[in-house]
Amino acid sequence: MMTDISFFLAATFLAGLLMSLVRLPALLGFLAAGFALNSLGVEELPYLDFIAELGVALLLFGIGLKLDVRSLLAREVWVTTAGHLALSVAAGTGFLWLLAIVGFPLLGGLDVGTLALIAFALSFSSTVFVVKVLEEQSELQSFYGRVAIGILVMQDLAAVIFMTVAGGHVPHVLAIPLLAALLPLGWVARRVWDHVPHGDMQALFGLAMALGPGYAAFEAVGLKGDLGALLVGMVLAGDRAATQLSHHLFLLKDLLLVGFFISIGFGGAVTGEGVLLGLTLLLLLPVQVLLYVWLLDRHKLRRRTSVKAGLVLGNYSEFGLIVVSVAVAGGLLEEIWLVVMSVAVAASFVIAAVVNSRSDALLRRARRVMPMHPPDDVHPHETPISFGSARAVVMGMGRIGTSAYEELSSTYGLEVLGVENLPSRVQDLRSRGLRIVEADAADSDFWSRLESTTQVEIVVLAMPFHGASRLALAELATIGYTGVVAAVAQYDDDARDYAELGAEVVVHLYEGAGLSIAEQAAERLADRS
Repeated sequence: MMTDISFFLAATFLAGLLMSLVRLPALLGFLAAGFALNSLGVEELPYLDFIAELGVALLLFGIGLKLDVRSLLAREVWVTTAGHLALSVAAGTGFLWLLAIVGFPLLGGLDVGTLALIAFALSFSSTVFVVKVLEEQSELQSFYGRVAIGILVMQDLAAVIFMTVAGGHVPHVLAIPLLAALLPLGWVARRVWDHVPHGDMQALFGLAMALGPGYAAFEAVGLKGDLGALLVGMVLAGDRAATQLSHHLFLLKDLLLVGFFISIGFGGAVTGEGVLLGLTLLLLLPVQVLLYVWLLDRHKLRRRTSVKAGLVLGNYSEFGLIVVSVAVAGGLLEEIWLVVMSVAVAASFVIAAVVNSRSDALLRRARRVMPMHPPDDVHPHETPISFGSARAVVMGMGRIGTSAYEELSSTYGLEVLGVENLPSRVQDLRSRGLRIVEADAADSDFWSRLESTTQVEIVVLAMPFHGASRLALAELATIGYTGVVAAVAQYDDDARDYAELGAEVVVHLYEGAGLSIAEQAAERLADRS
C-alpha cells in the first residue's frame, strides 16, 4: 500500500512541478497525472474518492466562512445564474442536436430531452477551479470574485436540487429540523469557538464543524454533504476569527484537492470516441463566457468586472460530472458519458487556466468593443472612489491595519481613511467610528475608479496576501504616487520584494506590525519635512 501511495505522490508531484516550471497552474499537472496513471493501467487508490470528497467539503466550508449571504440576493448574482442556466441549456441543446444531425459518434438516437440533460450538465462552472484561480491571483475578495462565487453557490444549489430529484432519494423528514437548527447551531458554535485555543485546535474545530454538523449530518438526512459544509460555513461567517480559521485550513484543503483533480482522470476507460466528443464540447465554452459577460454587463457592472468574471467562470464543472453520474445510475445515459464529461472538464480547466493567465490582455481587447457605462449609471459597487481629505490611507483593515489606523489617527493626529473589501468588517469598523471605503485595493479596477491622491502622504499596505500588496505597489508606481509607502511582510522574500517595488518602510508580520508600521511611516514622513 505504501508503495502505491509513493508512486501516486511521485507522479503527481512531478506533473505539478512540470506545469509550474512552464508557468501554468499546478492543478493541470494533477489532472494530467490522473489521466496518465489511468491510461497506464494503474489501479485507483481505494480511498482516492474519499480524499477528493473531503477536499471539496473543506473548500465549500471555506467559501461559506467568507461568504456574505446578502451577496446571493443581489440581482447580478441570482438573475445572472438563472439567465445563464436557461440560455446555456438552450445553446448547448442546439449545439448537440447539430452534432447529432451530422452523425457525430455517441449522439445518434438521443432525444431532445436527453440532449438537454447533457447541456444542463455542461452549464455549470467549477467551484474548485474558480476558487483556486482566484486564490492564486489574490482576487477571491475582489468584487468580480465575490460575484463569481455567488453565481457558483447558486449553481451548486441548483445541481443539488436536481440530484435529489433525479436520484429518487427523497430527503428524510429530519432534513427540515436540521435546516431549521442551523442558525441556533451557529450561535452555540460561536460561543464554543470563543474558547478554542489558537493553532491546531482552531484547525481541528474547523474540521469538526465542516464534517460533523456539516457533511455527515446532511448525508444522514438524505441531503448532499457538500451543501451541509457550505451552509455551516455560512452560519459561522462574519465571526472575527473566520478569516483566521480559513487560513488554518488552507494548506490541508489544497492538499486534499489534489486527490480531487487526480480522480477526474479515473472517470472511466478512455476511448477515442469519448475523447473526440469531450474535446468537441469545448466549442461551447466561448458561448458560455459571452453569456456571462453579456448578462453581467446588463446589470451595469464595469467592463472589468463583467469580463473577468466571465473568463474565470468559463469552464466545465465537477458538478457536471456528478449530474452525469446520477443520469448514468438512473439509466438516462450510457456509461461512456462519464468519460466524455471527464475529458471535457479536464480540457476546459487547461484552456481556462491559460485564458485566465492572460485575462488582462483579453480585457484590453474587450474594452475596445464594449461601450462604457456612464459614471452616473453604474452599479453602486462600481462608482468612483474618493479618499476625500485623508492624509493617510490604510489598505486592508484586519487587526494590523486597524491598529495602524488608530495609531496614525490618535498618536500622530493624521486624518486617516481605511480601505477594506469584506462587507461585514466594513460595517463593524464604521460602527466604531472609523472612516472606511468598501473596496478592494488588490483589484486593479479599484485604481481606475480612484480619484486624485495628491493629498495623501502615507499609504499603509496591510493586506493579508503578498500578491495583493505587490499589485498595489505596482499601481501606486503607475499613478506616480510620491508619498511614503509602508508594507507588512510575512516572509523575508516578501520584504525584499516590497522594497524593490518602492516601499520605503517594510515591517515583518510578527513584529507588532500595526503599531510599528504606523510609527515608522510617520517618522519617515517627518524626515521629509
